[in-house]
Amino acid sequence: MKLIRRIISWLYTLGVVIRHRLYDWGVYKSYSFDIPIVCIGNITVGGTGKTPTAEYILASLAGHYTMAILSRGYGRTTKGYREVTIDDIYSDVGDEPLQMKLKFPGTVVVVSEDRVAGIERIRREHPEVNLIIMDDGFQHRRVRAKVNILIVDSTRPIESDNMLPLGSLRDVPSRLKEGHIFIVSKCKEGMSPIDKRIWYNKLRSIAYQKVFFSNIETLGIEPIYDFDNREEPHYAQQAILVSGIGNPRPFIREAETRFTIVDKAIFPDHHRFTADDLKLIYRKFKEHPRAIILTTEKDAVRLRRARMPEAMMRAMYYQPIAMCLVEGPERDNFVECLIENIEQVVNDDAIKSNKNAKQHIADEFDQ
Repeated sequence: MKLIRRIISWLYTLGVVIRHRLYDWGVYKSYSFDIPIVCIGNITVGGTGKTPTAEYILASLAGHYTMAILSRGYGRTTKGYREVTIDDIYSDVGDEPLQMKLKFPGTVVVVSEDRVAGIERIRREHPEVNLIIMDDGFQHRRVRAKVNILIVDSTRPIESDNMLPLGSLRDVPSRLKEGHIFIVSKCKEGMSPIDKRIWYNKLRSIAYQKVFFSNIETLGIEPIYDFDNREEPHYAQQAILVSGIGNPRPFIREAETRFTIVDKAIFPDHHRFTADDLKLIYRKFKEHPRAIILTTEKDAVRLRRARMPEAMMRAMYYQPIAMCLVEGPERDNFVECLIENIEQVVNDDAIKSNKNAKQHIADEFDQ
């Protein structure tokens, strides 16, 4: 079985390399735009922390730019361009785009599997937008993003990983040279300068590349449904964990430090909860009627309109999380570094536009 996976992994790697070469040689076309595009991506599958990073950037740059989020809308049942509203259901727009819209209702959030068409339509319909955040678009090479932010999971070192399906790499490590800013996620508290230096040496291959370190801050749990006279949960209370995300281990570990875990229901990433799934969770709840049902923030988006008994709805909570940068001299420089990269793009585009205008005038004069 491992031999078969190794052969498939080799074929997959070959396909990825050929595809990149076709873009490098101009056989496949990449498109540039007259607006800064910041791409948040990674080269591995599973939860590295792209959505918390996107939310951190939205919050940090809110006073500097009018932003739009562009996502593929993974797992949605619809096709084409769609602007997300707070009244949407996750199956129409995807769970992560809807989560970001609910958190930032004033931000334009768009899903489109054709990112080029999506950017063009955002430019037409929202001329006020002067910065586009492209979520999970690093492998989408039809768009030439001006700033690439790559998330690297500190618990899964790239150098000891393998390409799919043998490992979790979905892109070749040589592509790391295209990154402008690296965020090493899920770092331990009190990360030593030596550990940081090791990551610097692993990731930086070009002088302009910057490396930052982050972990996930766990906030107070929130109810999924609003009820009056709800009994407030307390830490050390019994809890049933429900998860349908790429890497539930950090969620489980954190919950185990706060609650007495009496049961779990773990599903695959982007799981669409069915009536049978809800019945399964309800059976577990009836076995532990004093327990709360605790899920992740992304799962809460998928569960918020599900039909279930009221007693179960009253027991359902989700765990909000937020990205925070690790203490250190580089922490305060992240926003400054990101703005500097964006403004460099704006200045380069202005210089290029000015040169093109002068050349056009000269050509007309010559004629």
